[in-house]
This record gives sequence, C-alpha cells and structure tokens, in this order.
Amino acid sequence: MDHLLFSLNSTVPIFLVMVLGYFLKQINMLGPQFVKDSNALNYNAALPALLFLDISTADIRDKWDTSYVLFCAIATTIAFFSIWGIAKLLIKDKSIIGSFVQASFRSSAAILGVAFIQNMYGTSGMAPLMIIGTVPLFNVYSVLVLTFEANSTQSDTNIGHKIKSSLINIAKNPIILSIVVGLVFSLSGITLPVMITKTVKSVSSLATPMALIALGAGFEGRKALAKIKPTIFASLIKLVILPAIFIPFASMFGFGDEKLVALLIMLASPTTVSSYIMAENMDNDGTLASSVIVLTTFLSAFTLTGWIFLLRSMGLI
Repeated sequence: MDHLLFSLNSTVPIFLVMVLGYFLKQINMLGPQFVKDSNALNYNAALPALLFLDISTADIRDKWDTSYVLFCAIATTIAFFSIWGIAKLLIKDKSIIGSFVQASFRSSAAILGVAFIQNMYGTSGMAPLMIIGTVPLFNVYSVLVLTFEANSTQSDTNIGHKIKSSLINIAKNPIILSIVVGLVFSLSGITLPVMITKTVKSVSSLATPMALIALGAGFEGRKALAKIKPTIFASLIKLVILPAIFIPFASMFGFGDEKLVALLIMLASPTTVSSYIMAENMDNDGTLASSVIVLTTFLSAFTLTGWIFLLRSMGLI
C-alpha cells in the first residue's frame, strides 16, 4: 500500500497539471501560440538546465560502474531499434512512426528516477549513472527517428541527406549538449558561482510544470481518440513489455536494490513530456505523442507499483 500511495503521489499530480492545461485551453486562457512558445522555451532552456543540474551535481567518480552504464546503454539501443523495425513492418500509417517509436521507448528517467530512488533508499543512488547511460541515447535516437520519419520528409528518399540532417540535429540538440556539459562539470569538479547556480535552478524549475501545462493545452481529445490503438500499443510496450524483457537480464547480471530500481524507472516509467516537445518541434505527430504521455502517466502509478511489489516479493530490491 505504501508503494501504491507513493506512486499515486508521484504521478497523479503530473496528470492533474496536464488536466489544468487542458481546462485553461477550454476557457480560452491559453492558445496555440502559448503551446508553441512554451515548447520552444522548454526544449531550448528549461529541460537542458534541469539535466545539467542533475548531472553536474552528481558524484559520478565515486559511483561509476562501467558494466551498469553499458547495460543501460545496450538495453536502450536494443529497445529502440527493435521497436523501430517492428513499427516499420506493422504500422500502415507511416506519418505516426516517428512519434510511436519515441513514445514507446523513451522514459521519464531524469525526472522520476531520482525521486523514486530517494524515496526508497534515502539517496539518489544509481540514478545519475542510469541518466548518463540512457538519457543521451534517448535524445540521439529520438532525433534519428524523428528526422527520418518526419512528415515533411516522407517523400525524400535521399538517405545521405537524412543522415546529414540527423547528425546536424544531434550536434545542436540542447538536451544532449546540456548532458555533455554537465558531465564535464561533474568529472572536473568545476562549480558555478552561486548567483549563476541559482539562476540555472530557477530556469530548470520551469521545465516540468510548463511542459505539462503546454501538453494539456495542446491535447486534442478527438484526434487522440482516432489514434487510440497505437496509443494503447505504445503504452503497453512502455510500461509492461520493455521491463518484462530486460529486468530478468539485469537480475542475471547481478544488478539489485537501487541499481535495479533505477533500471526499472528507465524501462517502465511513463513516457517523458520532452518526447511531445521534440515531436512538435521536428514535424512529427504531436497528437500521438501527447496521447501516450497522458495514458502512460495515468497507468504508471499502478504498473510501477506492481513491478516494485513483484521485485520485492522476489527479494531483488
């Protein structure tokens, strides 16, 4: 019951902030321009600031575990390319593939990871290492699939052009750059002046609430209902199938306790809000992305609780 209450306390407020954004749109307090501007601000400033703080303030040297970081990276890579391959084969509406793939494999690792592990173990534990092994790849692979599957390039068969565009988008992706800079700061021991740190914290504090309100304000219920099947399928992959595949392998490799909990967050937490922001900014299906975020956020309180109960029952955490 404690885990259910914690999961509900972690996910229901997120869901309710989305509902608030939707309500404010219905009473004409928020409009399309707000959604567009908020997404741009989050993508270019607030989310990068949040990730920079998560990484730069973590004690990476003392907690470094190469095998663990590699497992996170390999699991993410296998999940991404498997989902993309299956989507290319099975999905008839090619315009939704980019958003479907991104929503199916990309978790709220940075936002929920630290909170969950701190609640269970009192420290952030392995969350920073999981973020290092996973979040950069989340963004690199998202840029890759969103560039190749973007609606504006459906008729473009020039693979070389798509690869070039992907590399350019990866190189200038502010989220990836913030993680790299944060890692440099953490490993070098460089600290920012107090006034700069407070400024970055203020900007980072905008990331989650602004993204959720913009997502709710941009949510289109009728269009979402038209895409209910891919929404349910993507949510099933995100919350159930990926952890069911990779958690047993993690246990076989000897990862337990906070390492396993961090992996569970990596695999089974709801789809991150930034997937909607990137889909919208890169000419992909924002409606599907937002639908999966809403559904996985609502259901994750119960699925994450179920996974934690199962792992505890098996003595793994």
